[in-house]
Amino acid sequence: MQLPDSQVAVLEAASATEDRTIERLSEATGLKPETVTGAAFDLETEGLVEVSTDETVSHQVTDEGETYAEVGLPEVRLYRAARAAGADNDAVPMGQVIDAADLDGPEVDIALANYARKGYGDIDSGQVTADPDTDPDADPEAAALASLCPGDDEAQRPPSSQSEADDADALDRLVRRGLVDRTERAVRSVTLTDAGVTALMEGVETAETIDRLTPELLASGEWRDAEFSAYNVEADAPAERGGSVHILRQTADRVKETLVGMGFREMGGPHADSEFWINDCLFMPQDHPARTHWDQFALDVPPMESIPDDLLDRVRSAHLEGVGEDGDGYHSPWTEAVAREVDLRGHTTSLSMRYLSGTEIGDLDPPERFFSVEKVYRNDTLDPTHLLEFFQIEGWVMAENLSVRDLMGTFEEFYRQFGITDLEFKPHYNPYTEPSFELFGTHPETGELIEIGNSGMFREEVLRPLGVECDVMAWGLALERLLMLMYGFDDIRDVHGTLCDLDLLRNTEVLH
Repeated sequence: MQLPDSQVAVLEAASATEDRTIERLSEATGLKPETVTGAAFDLETEGLVEVSTDETVSHQVTDEGETYAEVGLPEVRLYRAARAAGADNDAVPMGQVIDAADLDGPEVDIALANYARKGYGDIDSGQVTADPDTDPDADPEAAALASLCPGDDEAQRPPSSQSEADDADALDRLVRRGLVDRTERAVRSVTLTDAGVTALMEGVETAETIDRLTPELLASGEWRDAEFSAYNVEADAPAERGGSVHILRQTADRVKETLVGMGFREMGGPHADSEFWINDCLFMPQDHPARTHWDQFALDVPPMESIPDDLLDRVRSAHLEGVGEDGDGYHSPWTEAVAREVDLRGHTTSLSMRYLSGTEIGDLDPPERFFSVEKVYRNDTLDPTHLLEFFQIEGWVMAENLSVRDLMGTFEEFYRQFGITDLEFKPHYNPYTEPSFELFGTHPETGELIEIGNSGMFREEVLRPLGVECDVMAWGLALERLLMLMYGFDDIRDVHGTLCDLDLLRNTEVLH
């Protein structure tokens, strides 16, 4: 019997009494694993060997996971710090506990995201409580992580009473968090059949075969008499993943295309801006609860100097004295020092203020339409619909004789482009718009109403200091919640942030 040299090598290295893996045969023959696999399948077709397949799963701790195995998971450290600060008796400030837990950068988001999920306590309005009955030493994720790290003593390993299902669930969460890499692979083994043993006893010769055409074979004409190796379409090949555009970015691009098609122009501006542009221009009193550090992120940087003096004076007057004959302003303090402080913007309406005032691109003549799809930052409690940073779809129209009917019609046209036709509107209060209303859409999977935006007609106290003499309707919509209505996601952390589900992102079908 004549066989290609790779098949002869595999046949001679295989055994009739034990299964030998592809890796072992590769070492014995000096051939690449994929070559051995192809040869084994060809031999199986001839009935000379049997190929069996077993699925194996292995776990490897990532660098981040090794760090947490050494210093502790962020949520466990947050809980220990909260207990030490007395949060098991009374709520304590979140900032104090975060500092005591020595959490930095992304660790803060991770700790906050997992703290309540694990029942360690509650985080509400910047205050932290700790459940005194919780045992952080029994944290299943920490135990599972410790069990995968070499050199850990037995006391750190998962308790023997923990069920296999609990172990598997904890490992699944560690994989989703990026602390453990899971590898699933097929392990193939080869065993000689009786026919294979007989063939070896009778003698097997190497056949002269070639696996590719070359210029020399074509030029000489030898290809006509050559014997070609069979092409095995079942041979293993390494998995390759190419880069792709994140589904959130795809949706943002679609939003931009839609608004440009509706006649809008795009705005741009700083992520870190003065309180003046973020809040004061919006007629938000300086003692408003939403302007505290519990709701926005203040930066320890020098105050902003580049604010037009005449505009600063007009905004100050609106706050202290009001606008127009019937205006009364706010009976609360207003200082220029606060207006010049720098924060991360909590909404992109700061861009609208810059453009409407003429500061950004000069004076505007109605009608005008502008939009932005930019990131904003808020000190919110993390949950399935809230993150510390997210994308806001800002937009406004400047024109004569606008009404709420124009605003609602704009929303119906915009959301219709994304297949959403069941909008609901609810009256709302904003310091900067009157009338105002919130938008809601129905989640396609849960049937629940999801708030997707806020809108209204800018008040005189906003427009007149900016020098705008006509109507302006404006809105701020949530890009992530639009994504939820389009794709049926019920937790935005699956697609955005440190806990996003990579398999979900890779396998989600793009909607058009």
